[in-house]
Amino acid sequence: MDGGADEHLGRLRRIRERAVLGGGAAALERQHAKGKLSARERLAILLDDGSFQELGALATHQVTDFGMSEKRFPGDGVVTGLGKINGRRVAVYAQDFTVLGGSFSQVQAQKINRVQDLALESGIPIVGLNDSGGARVQEGVRSLAAYGEVFSRNVRSSGIIPQISVIMGPCAGGAVYSPALTDFTIMVDETSAMFLTGPGVVASVTGEQVSAQELGGAGVHAGRSGNAQFEASSEAEAIELVQLLLSYLPSNTAEEAPALVTDDSPDRMDDALNSVVPADEGLAYDMRAVLESVVDAESLLEVHKGFAPNAIVAFARLDGRPVGIVANQPAVMSGVLDIDSSDKISRFVRICDVYSIPVITFVDCPGYLPGVEQEYNGVIRHGAKIIYAYCQATVPKISVTVRKAIGGSYVALSSKQMGADVTFAWPTAQIAVMGAEGAAPLVNGRAIREADDPDVARSQFIEEYREQFLNPYRAADLGQIDEVIEPRETRPRLIRALEVLQTKVADTVPKKHGLFPV
Repeated sequence: MDGGADEHLGRLRRIRERAVLGGGAAALERQHAKGKLSARERLAILLDDGSFQELGALATHQVTDFGMSEKRFPGDGVVTGLGKINGRRVAVYAQDFTVLGGSFSQVQAQKINRVQDLALESGIPIVGLNDSGGARVQEGVRSLAAYGEVFSRNVRSSGIIPQISVIMGPCAGGAVYSPALTDFTIMVDETSAMFLTGPGVVASVTGEQVSAQELGGAGVHAGRSGNAQFEASSEAEAIELVQLLLSYLPSNTAEEAPALVTDDSPDRMDDALNSVVPADEGLAYDMRAVLESVVDAESLLEVHKGFAPNAIVAFARLDGRPVGIVANQPAVMSGVLDIDSSDKISRFVRICDVYSIPVITFVDCPGYLPGVEQEYNGVIRHGAKIIYAYCQATVPKISVTVRKAIGGSYVALSSKQMGADVTFAWPTAQIAVMGAEGAAPLVNGRAIREADDPDVARSQFIEEYREQFLNPYRAADLGQIDEVIEPRETRPRLIRALEVLQTKVADTVPKKHGLFPV
């Protein structure tokens, strides 16, 4: 090789080495001191060994204002490219906080847009690792316009390819909208934060002193606001969650979700299920234990676990095939539906429908949460989201009424009227317009008032109502329940039903889109 070629190769290698260093050794040391990895270290854990193909490693900004000509780094604060996770192709980008605080620039947008476009055109998931102080102020409106370009691609890809956002540091201002537009958001406890207006702005406007974690930490968004679907205790756990979550999802909506080989027999029955529901209907039990007994061993992956815990939504597998689980949790607020649980359930059902994942609903719900606050804050509108989501979903839908299915909750939670394909009930099921204590005096109020002993008469009417209506057999007589089954039979019954429904075809009326009650 001649000297000229050596010179060119040497120059390329020096630029590449500089790109790998990000903001330099000192900046990397500061990143590690915060308990955070660098962008490249994160991608090395996320992706299969040797699979990463970087794109745009040498791109730099051309801004000269505010001394920016002296602050140029190859890559401009984001690492982008293609790779594989467990052998499946993905597009990725990881913001590099060691370079100008990971501030979002026009060049960053161009690089992210490039992999967004490639992901959509190739039909592969995209994973974004966010760690940025916000828009690059020195670029003015250019950085704001750059956000818009990313957002439009988030919307364009929605419902076509899986989009996962991982918050691994600050995510402030306009940057928060991209994670909000993606399918799933994962936050790292203590080191990540997401907010529109930072603590300084809050303090100047309201006088309230809050830290970044108090304002928008992982606990806030995973448990209170609902903006994050997963909370991880470390960066390594967050990356493992990405890998696990993708194993339940197809690469795009034209493909099927991957099935796994399992040694958990499809005919397995758990006798403990026959006694899991207490004889006293006022006592609670953990629905999670029911789900874990029914689905494939160790396959339950809860989504939004900390948000609206009176409902459970999760991915799981039955005979190796991914399914979506929706369930009431009687151990929390008796499993009632409220504003937050309505949002949680409806969003999950829509995600399952988009990715052609069957939805199985376990019902034990006494109804919607009563109260002035719920009514004022729009429980009707939010509750309607569940109805809309189930009615719109064309995937296989199976319901199992475990105990209470009272009033509107019976209708909303995957009843036959909402398009359920198969409806099962346990012998403990109570399907009625209202509970016995409320119904008896309403139906027999005059007789109770005129009785010699109203208390005795009321108790008799309550018992008669329970006997006649608070059981699954009246609903089965009317065809609203397909079959009453022993609880221990639930797993094989679900698997057999899914075998039939896997070729389900649903016709829909052509239209632009419906008006979802947002």
